Amino acid sequence: MRMGVVFYRTDSGSEPVRDWLKGLAKAEKRIIGGDIKTVQYGWPLGMPVVRKLEQNLWEIRSRLDKRIARILFTIQGTTMILLHGFIKKSQKIAKAELVLARQRKTRLEK
Repeated sequence: MRMGVVFYRTDSGSEPVRDWLKGLAKAEKRIIGGDIKTVQYGWPLGMPVVRKLEQNLWEIRSRLDKRIARILFTIQGTTMILLHGFIKKSQKIAKAELVLARQRKTRLEK
């Protein structure tokens, strides 16, 4: 089964994950896009591509050339909603990154 994929949209109409992706190199966009597509067509998936962080919040794990990218997402019905994307700078996900994704997920649920 194929899942739909949408970008989280703020009240002002911006799409933070799409904007973040636009700032990456073409090769990095291709890798991340491939990983999103893998999840879209292969859901449910586990490691090494997807890791569950908490109830209804997962991360797509992308290995780029010299760094690591993460996209945090939630699922509503048969749609994957990309909440937040970032380059990982430490072993654990920074608390601020997780808080932002949780806030966006909460806004969606209301």
